[in-house]
Amino acid sequence: MADAELITKEDKLSQAGEMTFLEHLEALRWHLIRSVAAIVLFAVVMFISKEFVFGIVIFGPVEDFFPTYRFFCNLIGRMCEAPELIIQSIQVQEKFITHLKVSILLGIVVAFPYIFWEMWQFIKPGLYPKEQKAARGVVGICSFLFLLGVFFGYYVITPFALHFLTGYDIAGYAYNDVVTTSTLTSFVNNLAMYCMPAGIIFELPVVVYFLTKVGLITSGFLKKYRRLAFVIILVLSAIITPPDVMTQFLIGIPLYILYEISIGISKRVEKKQALDETA
Repeated sequence: MADAELITKEDKLSQAGEMTFLEHLEALRWHLIRSVAAIVLFAVVMFISKEFVFGIVIFGPVEDFFPTYRFFCNLIGRMCEAPELIIQSIQVQEKFITHLKVSILLGIVVAFPYIFWEMWQFIKPGLYPKEQKAARGVVGICSFLFLLGVFFGYYVITPFALHFLTGYDIAGYAYNDVVTTSTLTSFVNNLAMYCMPAGIIFELPVVVYFLTKVGLITSGFLKKYRRLAFVIILVLSAIITPPDVMTQFLIGIPLYILYEISIGISKRVEKKQALDETA
């Protein structure tokens, strides 16, 4: 009831343009509280579902049943088996701390659409009706791109990175039987590093849209540095994949497609702005 009254008051004040600085802070505080509450709720669900979270999700990339291995095995005849990796816990509290960390991270991922919606509800009243109309659907688009990036990092980047890193040979054939081990904390940190940044990178089209709207970049600028962007994408792909052309392109192509989509979005924004100025 209190939340409903706060939202109603916030809407009325924003429409009248009478919100003070402290009232803005109060509104932001409630948006943050509800966002944190959503994270905690989903984190508790993940914490309770530890058998599924760790047995299927976290340790999935080191198991032969992981769908990526079957897909690429049929497609390119490689990565038909999971990487040989032994995961161990070397500290008494490591399992419990890692369990909490994983629950919170997954809580953030699952709650991201709601968190973004809450932040948008705080920002939206400060925009003109025309700007609100132009940004319609931004919550759904950003949420979709973020989750798509996380899934891309989990199903594509993670298995390629694990295969490359665990199979990397520094001493020749005589030492190929050296078994790679990892602490539980290190494995979870690497998994988060492969997935979370990918979710942020996949927001590139939205970032380009708003930067073009405010005039910081243009489609011409993006086209001018298209070749440089392609080289950077290939370098990043080479870092996280085995050193062969096929696997580099399998990861680099989706990232480059995002760049081309961003160029198209920037061009469309410029065209619409030109029409508005003419009108």
